[in-house]
Amino acid sequence: MCGIFGIHGHDEAANIAYLGLHALQHRGQESAGVVAGDRSLRRHVGMGLVSDVFDQKTLGRLPGAAAIGHVRYSTAGSSELRNAQPFLFDYAGGSVAIAHNGNLVNAEELRTRLEAAGSIFQTTSDTEVIVHLMAKVPEFDPVQRLLSALKQVRGAYSLVVLADDRLIGVRDPNGFRPLVIGRLKDGYVLSSETSAFDLIEAEYIRDVEPGELVVVDGGGLRSFRLQTPDDAPTHFCVFEHVYFARPDSLVNGKSVYRAREKMGMRLAEEQPAEADVVIPVPDSGVPSAIGYAKQSGIPFELGLIRSHYVGRTFIEPQDSIRHFGVRLKLSPVRSVVDGKRVVVVDDSLVRGTTSRKIVKMLRAAGAREVHLRISAPPTTNPCYYGIDTPTRSELVAASHSLEEIVRYVTCDSLGYLTHEGMMAAVGAGAAPDGTGCGAGYCSACFTGNYPVPLGKVGSGDLVKLRRDRV
Repeated sequence: MCGIFGIHGHDEAANIAYLGLHALQHRGQESAGVVAGDRSLRRHVGMGLVSDVFDQKTLGRLPGAAAIGHVRYSTAGSSELRNAQPFLFDYAGGSVAIAHNGNLVNAEELRTRLEAAGSIFQTTSDTEVIVHLMAKVPEFDPVQRLLSALKQVRGAYSLVVLADDRLIGVRDPNGFRPLVIGRLKDGYVLSSETSAFDLIEAEYIRDVEPGELVVVDGGGLRSFRLQTPDDAPTHFCVFEHVYFARPDSLVNGKSVYRAREKMGMRLAEEQPAEADVVIPVPDSGVPSAIGYAKQSGIPFELGLIRSHYVGRTFIEPQDSIRHFGVRLKLSPVRSVVDGKRVVVVDDSLVRGTTSRKIVKMLRAAGAREVHLRISAPPTTNPCYYGIDTPTRSELVAASHSLEEIVRYVTCDSLGYLTHEGMMAAVGAGAAPDGTGCGAGYCSACFTGNYPVPLGKVGSGDLVKLRRDRV
């Protein structure tokens, strides 16, 4: 998933970007980086958490009134320093820095074409494709270069870019990934989530619209658009509501906390259980467990305690680390679960390995029965738009029946939220095309209905610049 952040018009831009990345740390733990400056750009990136990569000395070497930042977990490109973003490149048009959240479905095709034409790539990330496409555009203006490059890419992208003393933010025409605009004193900020605005005391203005490119410079904020059909559908990733976004954020204009609470309430209606206590798998399972307890009338307790010195196990890149991390991350509270029939509410069940370990830990702590409830539908299909589920073989629900999963996880019962229940919780209506994805949302990981064809170059033309009213 990755988190991106940008700021323009602040004397301590790099420090503000550092704080913004702290608030987005949940979106990626492999690497972090900041590029800052005015016309001269400087870069610092490193492997690990934001607090490991930056200190007062490194931030002091990043002067300037504009900056962009990135926290990464990999979906395209290996987990190594050369793929740490933001990227900074020099080309005939000057310097350009770019940070990307998402995944380009035609990146391999474009890279092959560019390499055949003489391009030499420095990374294995799909993001670098965009920079090479920009370099081949005859236009001098970096905004026009970027817009022309984006005509050729297809898939999920939210971008923040620094070029020619301008901060640029853009979302793909389908709006898969979030990007929001805020105001901080006389400057503007861009972020994957509004949680970053709360930390730096910025005012949330609005979301960047799907297919919109915003430009921030000394003259304020302006907007470009890629030309798309008037009825072009948006497909915001519903998994942002289910798992990735922080509960204190607004994504797609909606409270993540309230959406998850509604998922839990609907789950209690659809998948009731006779039990003594409802406990969440912290932290992302907490709002859904609260909703389940409210709707069912079963008491809510914190039966699992999370160590906050261990990161999110879903986004750890290696299985060995993920398995080991579960034990470090969660500990059962024996006084809560001993002798009890326990409902465990989690936000998703992807591989099943984490759930299996949790059930065994609860039984070892004395739980008499363990009923697992998932506040999302079964994850049966890989995501090609930026979530790290690249193959069906990693998804337990893709190849196993409900009964087989129950035996593997070793729980007494297992119940999932229906697709309809999930969509109702986020306020999505029925999809007009009949795919069942839910109007305005992508749920391909649950349905297998991919809204953007894979491996094909997109199209779209530029339309004239317009002054944006904010």
